[in-house]
Amino acid sequence: MKQITLKVQGMTRPHCVKAIEKSVGKLSGVAEVAANLANGQVGMAVDERQVTEAMLRAARVGAGYQVLDERSC
Repeated sequence: MKQITLKVQGMTRPHCVKAIEKSVGKLSGVAEVAANLANGQVGMAVDERQVTEAMLRAARVGAGYQVLDERSC
């Protein structure tokens, strides 16, 4: 599993956290996802054989949020 953290713009309420976690959590290969409202980041544990960072970005954009930058940890 690879740990990935992305900064997301537009998370302003607890509902936003749930929407992002639900959207990303549906992807095959995502073992864990946690959105942090306070710092605007989403951390994930992903199987790189099943999901790409582009797919993670698209899931957030599809949920109505903009990914500001991509950072792998």
